[in-house]
Amino acid sequence: MLDNNLVRHLDACETMGNATAICSDKTGTLTTNRMTVVQVHVGGKHWKNVENPVKAREVESALPRSTKEVILEGISVNSGYSSKLLPGEKDSLPKQVGNKTECGLLGFVSGLGGSYDDIRSKYPEEKFVHVYTFNSVRKNMSTVIQRPDGVIRMYTKGASEIVLKKCKAILNRDGEIEPFSTVEYDKLVQTVIEPMACDGLRTICVAYRDFQPNQLPNWDEENSVVDQLTCICICGIEDPVRPEVPAAIAKCRTAGITVRMVTGDNVNTARSIALKCGIISPNDNFLVLEGKEFNRRIRSKPEGEVEQSLFDKVWPQLRVLARSSPQDKYVLVRGIIASKINPTREVVAVTGDGTNDGPALKKADVGFAMGIQGTDVAKEASDIILVDDNFNSIVKAVMWGRNVYDSIAKFLQFQLTVNVVAVFCAFIGACIVKESPLRAVQMLWVNLIMDTLASLALATEVPTEELLTRKPYGRTRPLISRTMMKNIIGHAIYQLAVMLFILFAGPTVFDIDDGRPVENVFKPSQHFTMIFNVFVLMTLFNEINCRKIHGEKNVFRGFFTNPIFYGIWIVTFVVQIFLVQFGSFAFSCVALTLEQWMWCLFFGATVLLWNSKQTKKRQTYIFSSSFFFV
Repeated sequence: MLDNNLVRHLDACETMGNATAICSDKTGTLTTNRMTVVQVHVGGKHWKNVENPVKAREVESALPRSTKEVILEGISVNSGYSSKLLPGEKDSLPKQVGNKTECGLLGFVSGLGGSYDDIRSKYPEEKFVHVYTFNSVRKNMSTVIQRPDGVIRMYTKGASEIVLKKCKAILNRDGEIEPFSTVEYDKLVQTVIEPMACDGLRTICVAYRDFQPNQLPNWDEENSVVDQLTCICICGIEDPVRPEVPAAIAKCRTAGITVRMVTGDNVNTARSIALKCGIISPNDNFLVLEGKEFNRRIRSKPEGEVEQSLFDKVWPQLRVLARSSPQDKYVLVRGIIASKINPTREVVAVTGDGTNDGPALKKADVGFAMGIQGTDVAKEASDIILVDDNFNSIVKAVMWGRNVYDSIAKFLQFQLTVNVVAVFCAFIGACIVKESPLRAVQMLWVNLIMDTLASLALATEVPTEELLTRKPYGRTRPLISRTMMKNIIGHAIYQLAVMLFILFAGPTVFDIDDGRPVENVFKPSQHFTMIFNVFVLMTLFNEINCRKIHGEKNVFRGFFTNPIFYGIWIVTFVVQIFLVQFGSFAFSCVALTLEQWMWCLFFGATVLLWNSKQTKKRQTYIFSSSFFFV
């Protein structure tokens, strides 16, 4: 939760560590989701920087009164009345409540000196003649009202290319209605809509149509009603890219994760945003497709089923899917998961906020719902909820997932090393000297106390940026890697060799009495106490080694970032001193001298040197030498 990830299904966290593909929404996830009208084309003139109050007043003074009124009324009425602007805190921007696109348009209304509240009070919702709500297929919405002069007027707003195709007229610079031909449509697309889209702006066309009270249509026939429109203006709405997103996507690329953007925006707008985010670059050959072209490429027939062979030719190069529907997102996620062109199956994460995103969220290996904009249906279908709707939080989920995997691997390496050494030491001791060098109570301390604390220490390592510098493990990789196996075997051999050295040569080298049992009678001695102490200290120092399981040279890196780890390590070390010095017969120990403690610390610390990264040839030499020594 501190990293803005509300994990609903715990296994999704670990799965996210192996993610190879992320299909992300644009609005609110890659962008700030604070919409602002920055450009507008009205009355045959293209205005820029209209978010500036000075420029907005210039636009207002240049517009005919009739045009200004129809803009203010068209936007205020044909927006959800739940969308509004509230005063922000001191010296801050107004707070946008409701649909962010509509809030951006309402901000434009305020910039022109209008009051959407006053206009809405004249046209309460219960007096609307008819409403065509927005949906992701037709990408527009319309509201029909009755004006005070008796005229029935329908206001429409939506994706500029779609709404403009329904326009047969347009307002000129004097506020008069002029015919709008196909040629003028093409010209407007080339000179206004495409340049706006290339600047990363979402383009919204506002239009209207009047009906006479005695010639009302059948409101259920939407296609015929929402037609023959008159274009009022085209607004270019900016939704800035979140400042942290480009760096987060670069981290994903380094981590072996491909990010794909799925959006309902114009293809040029989507391409511009993808360039700013770093999903694509100007010189690469990745695909940027619209939903229609995407479906054409993956189906042999226009209305046929998706063919996996065709799909596999598209998805590896696809980076941006524009003008897409929730069904397109589902098809994309399902197809990537079903693909077999790579040796291991892709692990796909997807973000969604709408009710229609539910199937895609369910189908994905990990589904992310938006905590702010997400519907209840999307949240119920998800595995993780992004509390802040921020793509950077997805990267944190990847780090946590990989950290969970590594924490398990770290403890496995540590636990297996301890147990292999303890078992072989007990077995060899029982065979040769008729007695295990480690007493039962000492083994209880090692296994029940020390390993329990070690598991807690190793499992509480916090995620770091280092986790994003390697590729995903893959779905079929063994939990114990080759590097881990080398570490386990290498340390087991070394620790066993040291303990057997002390067992057989210790009395001579350290000038102490031989503690091996005589006539099967065991007595506590400094000899066997040194064996126990060296084993525990080697295990303690090896616990530090196990913090790094990928062959890193510096095992102390980030040591002091985890107070639980070094706190447990110090407490365990102090308890070990008390057990040895004051354990007496309870732990079968005899107090050691300072010199003997120095030897124990020396053998324990050499475990750190043994862990240093070696070449394969040198490792083989060390292993063979260790076997020979044993």
